Amino acid sequence: MTTDTQRPRQGAAILRTALRRNIGAMAWGTLLMGLYQAGETAFPIALGLIVEHAMRDGRSLEALALSIGALAVIITTVSLSWRFGMRILQKANTTEAHRWRVKVAACGLLPVARDVDLKSGEVLTIATEDADQTADIIEVVPLLISSLVAVLVAAVALGLADVRLGLLVIVGTVAILSTLSVMSKRIGSSIQEQQARVARAGAKVADLITGLRPLHGFGGNQAAFRSYRKVSTEARHQAITVAKVNGAYAGTALALNAVLAGAVTLTAGWLAFEGRITIGELVMAVGLAQFIMEPLKLFSEMPKYVMIARASAERMALVLSAPPVMTPGSGLPSPGGDLEIDRVRHGTLTDLKFQVKAGEFVAIAPYQPRAAADLAAVLAVRVPPAAYEGTVRLGGQELADLSVEAVREHLLVNPYDGEIFAGTLRTNIDPAGTSRTVPAAVEASLLTDVVALHREGLDYAVRDRGANLSGGQRQRLSLARALAADTDVLVLHDPTTAVDAVTEQLIARNVAKLRRGRTTIVITSSPAFLDAADRVLVLDDGTITADDTHRNLLSKDETYGQAVAR
Repeated sequence: MTTDTQRPRQGAAILRTALRRNIGAMAWGTLLMGLYQAGETAFPIALGLIVEHAMRDGRSLEALALSIGALAVIITTVSLSWRFGMRILQKANTTEAHRWRVKVAACGLLPVARDVDLKSGEVLTIATEDADQTADIIEVVPLLISSLVAVLVAAVALGLADVRLGLLVIVGTVAILSTLSVMSKRIGSSIQEQQARVARAGAKVADLITGLRPLHGFGGNQAAFRSYRKVSTEARHQAITVAKVNGAYAGTALALNAVLAGAVTLTAGWLAFEGRITIGELVMAVGLAQFIMEPLKLFSEMPKYVMIARASAERMALVLSAPPVMTPGSGLPSPGGDLEIDRVRHGTLTDLKFQVKAGEFVAIAPYQPRAAADLAAVLAVRVPPAAYEGTVRLGGQELADLSVEAVREHLLVNPYDGEIFAGTLRTNIDPAGTSRTVPAAVEASLLTDVVALHREGLDYAVRDRGANLSGGQRQRLSLARALAADTDVLVLHDPTTAVDAVTEQLIARNVAKLRRGRTTIVITSSPAFLDAADRVLVLDDGTITADDTHRNLLSKDETYGQAVAR
């Protein structure tokens, strides 16, 4: 079975889950909204009966008072049933949307990523807009049923006056829904494509914002803008297509509803002229003909909203039903903290082999930046062990045999572009609030000047992506977070590229001091870190070509000196 045939079934399963766990709220909502529609239908019926009674019995203050009282009861019933019915349904809707948002977000935060060909911006759209539109099914179904109740009550009331009027409403309703159901299918496919294009545009914006500084640095901002403009234009064209389809749908629905209402009115007038129905029944028929346009409009719009909810549910299924990219083991690494890379081949890495003993401070000097990125990705388990040749061992055990949670607990790889979150300095350094080494990490990373600069200290507010911090401050904040984690094995990838040479030298000494006795690997070309390390491994053409101290390599390897000179 292909993926395309599976996805609709998965989307339908999401909708069934949403309906099943809100069955109680939907039952009460349907009851109250049905009562609201029945009350709305009863209003023209009551007016017809009042006219009929007045013409038959003449003037009567008592009859007039009873009529006014009956209308007041109907109006009160309509008002209260709508108020409480919509309150119940909207509460269930927002609660269900929250559940799906949390579920999609939880999938993105799992230790093992899912095999989804979506960017973070697209996942964000799914977790917000699609979750909301999927939850709308909670309101759609009760409103659909209550609208049906109104149409049926109107058809029965008209049928009691004359069977032809009742049959006209039923046949007309079936014809309208049959026509609109065909059109709603096109709306569903168009909206699904629009959602995908808008999500891609959102992902492109997120990428541009993240890389705005480097884009300005090498003059790539205009090319990036043109790329975004192309994606956004595609989304705009699709949005126009959807608007046209929605306009055609709404116009057709309105026209068909008006034709039915007009047909009922004209038929009732003809029957009254022929003397087959009374004046009171004519008043009732004309009133119902005007009234049923509203429930018919609501009833005819429901298939469109059902298709929108299903399209959103299918997009959520892309995330929720995606298989994990790897099946991790369940073992735990042995105590110690040694790390071994044994003949690993991945990307630019070719037969990479080295070992870092527990407690060592080792620097890796990569001659090619891509090789450094590939090595960091392998160590961070962003690349599944099955996707590369060779073996990585942590604490003497293969990475493939360990649970990802255990690997994360014992081995931390801090990327050069570590994300900064909206919050405070403290919450960025210690998100869980459990670290005992925050002061030492702040001091080692030389973040002390940032803390001292603000009277709030560590509680200084940080904007999203660290917008109110400089590049060097963001990098030191990321380094402080990595040091505060205090893991057995710490891998730092270019931790000080945005700081000056003097600060870099102080940080290197501080990190070496703080991590003494703990396994530390720094992937860098920084002379300060290379000099602070116990030994330096030279990574060239995907393999280790030299293993010595920084100063020995400087004295005997001219290529090394040129590569790390600043």
